[in-house]
This record gives sequence, structure tokens and C-alpha cells, in this order.
Amino acid sequence: MKKFFILTAVASLLLMPTSQFAQSKKKKAKKTDTAVAVPEKKPESTIKEYSKVITKDAVSDEGLFTVHKVDKKYFFEIPNNLLGKDMLLVSRLSKLPSNLGGGYVNAGSETNEQLIVWQRFQDKILIKIKSFNAVANDSLPISISVKSNNYEPTLFAFDIAAFSKDSANTVIDVTKFYSSDVKAISGLSAAIRETYKVKGMDDSRSFINTMKSFPMNIEVIQDFTYNASKPPVQEDSETISIQMNQSMILLPEVPMKPRLADPRVGWFTMDQIDYGSNELKSDSKTYIRRWKLEPKDPVAYAKGELVEPIKPIVYYLDPATPEKLRKYIKQGIEEWQKPFETAGFKNAIIAKDAPTKEEDPDFSPEDIRYSVIRYVASTTRNAVGPSVTDPRTGEIIESDVIWYHNHLRSYRNRYLLETGAANPSARTLSTSDEEMGEMMRFVIAHEVGHALGFPHNMGASCAYDTESYRNAAFTQKNGIAASLMDYARFNYIAQPGDKGVRFIRQMGPYDHYALNWGYRVIPNAISPESEVPILDQWIMEKSGDPMYKFGKQSSSFDPSSQTEDIGNNSMKASSYGLKNLQYVAAHLSEWTSDVTNNYEDLDELYKEMLDVWSRYVGHVVTNVGGVYENLKKPNQKGSVYDVVPKAKQQEAMQWLQNNAFASPGWLVNVATLKNIDYSGYTERFRSLQVRHLNNVLSFERIGRLMDAEVVGTNNYTALDLLQDMRKGIWKEVNTASNVTIYRRNLQRAYTERMGFLMNEELKSDRNSSYYSVPQSDVRALVRGELNSLKASLTLAKNSAINAETKYHYQDCIKRIEKILDPR
Repeated sequence: MKKFFILTAVASLLLMPTSQFAQSKKKKAKKTDTAVAVPEKKPESTIKEYSKVITKDAVSDEGLFTVHKVDKKYFFEIPNNLLGKDMLLVSRLSKLPSNLGGGYVNAGSETNEQLIVWQRFQDKILIKIKSFNAVANDSLPISISVKSNNYEPTLFAFDIAAFSKDSANTVIDVTKFYSSDVKAISGLSAAIRETYKVKGMDDSRSFINTMKSFPMNIEVIQDFTYNASKPPVQEDSETISIQMNQSMILLPEVPMKPRLADPRVGWFTMDQIDYGSNELKSDSKTYIRRWKLEPKDPVAYAKGELVEPIKPIVYYLDPATPEKLRKYIKQGIEEWQKPFETAGFKNAIIAKDAPTKEEDPDFSPEDIRYSVIRYVASTTRNAVGPSVTDPRTGEIIESDVIWYHNHLRSYRNRYLLETGAANPSARTLSTSDEEMGEMMRFVIAHEVGHALGFPHNMGASCAYDTESYRNAAFTQKNGIAASLMDYARFNYIAQPGDKGVRFIRQMGPYDHYALNWGYRVIPNAISPESEVPILDQWIMEKSGDPMYKFGKQSSSFDPSSQTEDIGNNSMKASSYGLKNLQYVAAHLSEWTSDVTNNYEDLDELYKEMLDVWSRYVGHVVTNVGGVYENLKKPNQKGSVYDVVPKAKQQEAMQWLQNNAFASPGWLVNVATLKNIDYSGYTERFRSLQVRHLNNVLSFERIGRLMDAEVVGTNNYTALDLLQDMRKGIWKEVNTASNVTIYRRNLQRAYTERMGFLMNEELKSDRNSSYYSVPQSDVRALVRGELNSLKASLTLAKNSAINAETKYHYQDCIKRIEKILDPR
């Protein structure tokens, strides 16, 4: 009964009118006279009047957003009609210490690219990171789920500081965002921070350098200094200083129609997952990156006439470019006009001098509307062609090709080393302006190719027969590779006496083919999918022709897709190359120190000559355990992957024994070495030989050879490799001859590498084919070879001619015993 009474009372209380309940409370308060009703105090708004934030002392720059600097603070005045618009936030290193990231990071390197939108939430403005990796058409119900399951993270939140007088714009203070260590736009990755033991950013030594606004973009330069226990340079300073360039770019209101990629034609690409597909699963789509080119006269274009684009691609020359180089840079840019004509466009790409201040006072290389060939006063020997791409469609918005001043020195040196034997004009440190200009022309064209959307095509240099490089008519017509986008720089095959051959690369047939494939407008195609049959037809028309093959740079296992090589036979090409290099080695002092009366250039060129030798050897190594990759679809005949024939692998192995692993009489030039260094003569060559020895005896290569036993009965096997290496490296054992110091070093390195194969594990990474080494044949094969070698050394040590060889054999026996029984 009591429980029922309580429930009834509570129910009656809840049903009581609100006013009556309030009155009863009031009466109670009045009766006791102890409680006083106090109105709730509203928090004071942080939003101020415009004039109190953007004062009369503000320095303002109008553009995409108006940027204001008031004392030491920076403000964005954002038009409200730009809230919710897609923008791209690109972070690049502008300046950096030498050797940051092991020397693989350069000024101009992009560190992050994010699609963002500015949004208002209550009294704040948010930067939301938007993803286009997962998409679905807004008209489809699944688009709701895509948005819910791909919620956009908030990069930063800003308090609204003020509104413009007409309330059309919102003002925020961006000082903290651009002066703090915001990881998403920092130039230091987590790996770099760990490597150099970065403790944090020092606010007292970090600041905003400049902030500029342009019609389509905002550019911010930041100077950041970090405390680091192990910086890449000047360790005592415990400091890393970098300069960052943050670009915020408004993307096109109407996105370009994308073009679906095909791996058989090389393009830089972007991926999306389409949840609106009719397939039973989400559909992964890959689009190529390209500029938006539309014909001015679509009717004439459809008839096959050459038509100018509505908006051509224009590159401006940096005003800092030396006068004598300008014509070659312009030629390099406009070298692509002919391939664009193949795609139906005339005057599609144009080179211009930058306007003077009088002609256009507002021109700036940082303005996203202008693509610029930047000339950088730096000792870096490189050139790069980065671009800004709309992640929604793959449209290239802008690009800046960066040329570093000292890069031509690299080309002069390689021109001398690789062609000097057959090319008298290369035998000098003062290469003519015309020849240097020709080299620069095609380096610029190569980098512009990247900016047009093309990756390296390392298969293009294998398109031509090796002997064709000695033919003047062939090389003058076809150059030295089927594509300018290969790393085929010079004709190192041509021999002394081969008259009229071309030594410098040029545009090739693949460049016309690939550009047409990516840029030709396909009339009446209403979607990317509707273009595929025609695109596929263009590929099939060239199928089987090596001049139109694309070879991925990442194909480290494919001897037909190698960097820096030329010709379709590595052994023959490298033999020609070494023959030429031997001539150069004999005359290097004559062409350098004898002319300059100092040894600086001789020292530099001799060291680079060793690198050239190493490249020629590396091209042959790839044939051992090699696999050809021929990208194709199921409707094409043949396999995608084919093992290199056994005879070719045996030829490569014999070549290595005769050239790479033999004592290097001519290469270790005593007369040269005595003038450039007091020691390290044997170590220089030991390190080169061991690099290739370890490469041949790698887990990955042995693994591919074990697989070769499965796919064919007459293939070169892992046992063939190990036996051939043992017999070749240790050939003195069976001939009772002395072992030179170079060979003793090499044989000890071989023993050490076999110990590595016996005891270490294969580490999995994106470039390796992982397998279980302990459960494979590797240990058994290595153990068997070491036992065979030990037996041979035991007999040979007693018949060794000199003491060094005898002691060497005795030492190697002990090393082998320790490997086989490490207790």
C-alpha cells in the first residue's frame, strides 16, 4: 500500500501543470525568504567589431581571402560564399638542411596534400579534411552511408574574431595555425622525427615569414626551428631549421571529366573507391593525372583537324634564368608541341618570358594561375617537375619545374665519361654551349613530361637493338630510347670510329603515343567508362611492338625495364660501355688535371667513373633471376610474367665473373689514385664489387629462381646460381694460383654473404617477394655449397704458392666452420 501511495504521488506531481509547479516553488521561496532568483549570466561574446580587429594599422592583401597583418598577428577574411568550397592544401619544403632524409628530400619536395573545406560551426570556423578516396553519386541512397562512414576529421578550429561590416565575410586569427607545429602540414614526418630525435619546435625561433593572397590561392612561408638530438648536419647545434611553403588553392567549381587509367600506358594516377557501382562490391577506380584541354572548335577537332585549345598550357621562365640558357629551356617546353599535335591540338603548350613589373605588376611565381620554370641557385644537382592535381578528377591545376643551377655539371661529367671514347667533343671540361644547351633542352622536356602526367618509362630504352646505337641514320632518327621519359641520357654504346651517331636523347615514338592516349578528346563520350573501348583499341593497335611498351620503374626484377641503361641486350651493351670507359680511364688526367693544373676535377670525375662502371655491372646483374613483365589484359596472348631464359642468365653470370668480379687492373688506375688520395685504393673497389656480389646473392633473387623450377623444367635454378658463383669466385682454388688482394677481399665477402643467407631472415617490404626462408631450400643449398668449398680449400691451402694465399685459405676455412657450427 505504501509503495502504491508513493508512485501515485510521483505521477500526480509529474502531471501537475508547469505553471502551478512553478508557483508552488515561488511561494515556498517567499515563505522561507532564504533563496533569491538570480538570472543566468550569458557568456560574453568573443566576436568583436570589425574595426577593433582589423584596425587602421592593418596591412592587407586582397585575393582568394583577404589577408590582414595587424602588428604580429595574421587574419583571414573569408567570404562566406567560399565556405564549403573544395580547396587543396599543399605543403612543400622550401628550404632544408643538407642530407635531410638521407639526401632523398629536396627543396620543393611535397610533404602533404589534403583536400579541405572551411565550415562554420556556431562561433567557430573549422578546417575539415575531405576525402575523395571513397565516393558515391549524391543521387544514390548509399551516398548517405559513404559520408557517415568516412567522417571528415577537423584539422583546426578558429574562433570567429569579427564579421565584415556587410556581414558577407568572416574574420579569423590564423597566427597560431601557421606558427605552430601542426603535424598535418609539417615538413617533418614521423620517421624523420624519430631518426633525428626531434623533441619539438622552438617557438622562439619559429615564425611566419610571409603570407600572400592571390585570386585563386594563398601562399604562406613559414620558418620553423626544431630541437633535435641528432640533426643531419652540425650535430653540436642540436637544431633542425626548415622553411615550409603552404599553398591553399581553390579547386574548379565544375570538375573535369576524368579518364580511367590503364597500366599498359604509363601515367601518374589517383585512386577512388566508388560505392555507387553496380558491381557486387565497391569498385576501385584509377584515373590519370592530366591538364584539362578542350578544343576551341569541337566540330573541326572531330573531323581530325588541328585545333587550338581553349586554354593552352603556358610555362613562364623565371626572371633569374641566365640569358644564354633561355632559348634551350623554351625549346624543351615546346618540344611537347609535336606530341600534342598527334593528339589533335596545335599550340597546346607555350613557353613565355615572365612579364616585367611594368607589363604586369601583379605577376608572381607563387600565383597558382601561372606555371613557372624556376631557376634555383643551389649546389643541388637535380631537376624536378612537381604539379598540383585536383584529387577529385586528376586535373593538373598548375606545375613548377625546378632547375637547380649545378645540375648541368652532372650532365657534363657523364657526357665526358660515357661518350668521350667515341665523341671527341666530349673530351673536355669546357663543353660547348650548344651541346650543353641540347642536354638542358631535353632535361627540361623530361621534367615537363612529368608535369604533363607521365612517370618514368624504363622499358623504352630496351626497344632498340643494341647494335643500332652504332648506326648514325638510326640514332639521328630515333634517338637513344623510344621515350624521353626513360633514364636513357647518353649513347654509351657507340664506339670510336662510329661516325655521325647521336649521343644525346630526344623525343621518341612512345611519347606521341602516350600523350595521344591521355589527351585526345573522344567525341560523344559521356562518361569515363564510355571511353574505355576506344582507349583499349589504341593500345591493342600497338600491342607487341617494343617501342610502345611501358616499363615500370619499380620493376627491379625486369632486365627490360632498368634505369640508366640502353639497348635490348645488357651484356652486349655493358661490354661496349666498359670498353669505352677503359679508354676514358686511360685519358682522364689528360682531359682534366693536365689542362687545369689541379686535381679537383680529376678526383670528381674518377669517383663518378666508378659509379658508371657500377651501373653497367648492375644492368647485367638484373638478368640473373630476372623476370620479364609484359603488362596485358586477358584478351591478349601470352603471360604477364616470363622467366628470363636459362641461356641468357648463364651468359649474364659468365659476364659478371669476367668483368665485375675479376681483378680491376685498368679501373684502379694507380697513376690517378696517387694524385687524388693517400689511401683507400683497395677499399674503393672492394665496396663496389661487394655491392653487386650481395645483390646477386640476395634472398629475393634466390626466391625467384626457386619459383623458376615450378614454372619450367629447363630454367636457371637457385642451385645453378650458387654453384656458378662458388666456381667463379673461387676459381683460383682449382688452378693452384695466387689470389690477388682484390680477389681475397671478394672471397671473404662471399663467405660473409653466405653466412648471412645461412643465419638471417628475409625482411618483408614493398619491393621484396616474401617467403619463409627457414622452410625453403635456401639453408640446405647454402650449407651444401659451403661444405663443398671447405673441402676444396682444405686441399688448396697446402698447394698455395704464396703465404698470403695460404693464410687466406686457412682463415676462410675457419670462417666457414663458424658459419656451419656457430657454437
